[in-house]
Amino acid sequence: MAASFVVPGPAGVAVRARLRVSDADAAVLAEVGVFLGALAAGDLASRVRQGAEHDAAAWAVRKRELTGVSSARWAGSITKATHDQWALSRRGQAAELGWLRGQITSLGARLARPLGAKADRRAGLARGYASRAKWHAKSRRLYTLRDWLARVEADRAAGRVRVVRGGGRLARLRHHLDPAGLDVEAWRGRWRAARMFLSADGESGKRFGNETIRVTDTGRLTLKLPAALAHLANAPHGRYLLDATVTFTHRSREWLERITADRAVAYRIHHDVVRGRWYVTASWQHTPVTVLPLQAALARGVVGVDMNDDHLAAWRLDVHGNPVGEPRRFFYDLSGTTAHRDAQIRHALTRLLHHTRATGAAAIAIEDLDFSDGTSREKHGRNKRFRRLIARFPTARLRARLVSMAAEQNIAVVAVDPAYTSRWGAQHWQKPLTGSRRKVSRHDAASIAIGRRALGHPIRRRTAPPPAHQSDEQRHRSAQAGADTREREGPRPRLPGPRTGCVPPGSAAKAGDQNTQHRSGCSAEQPQSWRQDPLPLSP
Repeated sequence: MAASFVVPGPAGVAVRARLRVSDADAAVLAEVGVFLGALAAGDLASRVRQGAEHDAAAWAVRKRELTGVSSARWAGSITKATHDQWALSRRGQAAELGWLRGQITSLGARLARPLGAKADRRAGLARGYASRAKWHAKSRRLYTLRDWLARVEADRAAGRVRVVRGGGRLARLRHHLDPAGLDVEAWRGRWRAARMFLSADGESGKRFGNETIRVTDTGRLTLKLPAALAHLANAPHGRYLLDATVTFTHRSREWLERITADRAVAYRIHHDVVRGRWYVTASWQHTPVTVLPLQAALARGVVGVDMNDDHLAAWRLDVHGNPVGEPRRFFYDLSGTTAHRDAQIRHALTRLLHHTRATGAAAIAIEDLDFSDGTSREKHGRNKRFRRLIARFPTARLRARLVSMAAEQNIAVVAVDPAYTSRWGAQHWQKPLTGSRRKVSRHDAASIAIGRRALGHPIRRRTAPPPAHQSDEQRHRSAQAGADTREREGPRPRLPGPRTGCVPPGSAAKAGDQNTQHRSGCSAEQPQSWRQDPLPLSP
């Protein structure tokens, strides 16, 4: 089992506001965005051609070429965005290599087994395919994956990546306009908006934290125009002043404090063609919050959370690992658009955080899930419904949202190993906690298992003694042994008060010592064991 750990908080902040621009402002923003987008596309193509041979000198040459047609600040923003895109593509390429190698290994293991052979986990043997036709189809699939792997490895060695500015999904949609309900003009509008470039990094020490896209404390937005579009300027120094004002409702105080102190703030302007709206996003970095030690985060107990396809199952646990109160469930709907799913997740997490604060806990325990290989048919067979469920399960998004929102509430997030939490939780906690007035589900029991694993307690409940030995004249005996005591009774707690002759002082000091039960030689109570001398055989 992997050790539990406190998830570090976010290192950056991003807020968004709507720009209610006029027709003239929209035309200027579209023209500037398309012009800079063309420069960004050419710079990205140049960077991809250079491959792994790129260095600082080549970067300087690219920036110098862009400065002549735009400006030094726009050239810096474009080259940095190009570098980040190339690095992101390289990370995706490495992930693709790992996925291909895993698929080839899994297919090869199953193809090597006889038809209909059962899996043997102890021997590490995979199950065989059910029929000869399926075996033949999988063998063809294996050759396809090997060819695919060879192409990706060749691109990796040459430092070549494959990037589509605007998105590969939108590019493929051009050939399927009728099923999507779009015409050519509508698709071109989306494609043009996706390939625009209107983003600039902030600069500490500059006025309001950004010289390229500047937002003042009164909400006035000005844009530094490229040299080729200087004729569009309506403000001094080649700038364009928008009629619309910017109002950040979320984190407005923090944003205002940064720009008044001339600290760096990055801005990005984008156009939502479907809604016909313009938005501006402000982002900045802040000093990460110091990660609390695990014991300090769990000092007031924890709320164990089991993530499911349609709800979050939560249960409050005290520091001893005992469930307190009633289980809670926070439902959400993952159907519909991406924006709808994201809103559903935010609402569910908001209710979870409010519940955590109401219970007095300062930590939330979640599973460190990773479904990167969960959609593989070799792992889950032909269960397409289950593979689709895992594919749409937002593990990374939900965890990132939870960490970001919990940091604002001063609530720690503890990640635990997800192995067997559902199985062991249902085995040890579902039946004992189910009563006539409370029905405990498998997910509720899993939340207890997650919380106990975060607290460092075993998931298994302590086995109670037989009914005849559950109590005696002194007190209940099922809670005498400590957490590290296995399958035996520990010493009884010493009770203050007068003693009688039947219970001499100190008689229970060694009650839990198994050595005291060995009557033939007890070294715990006597320095030497007493033995009776053997009787003589003759008078």
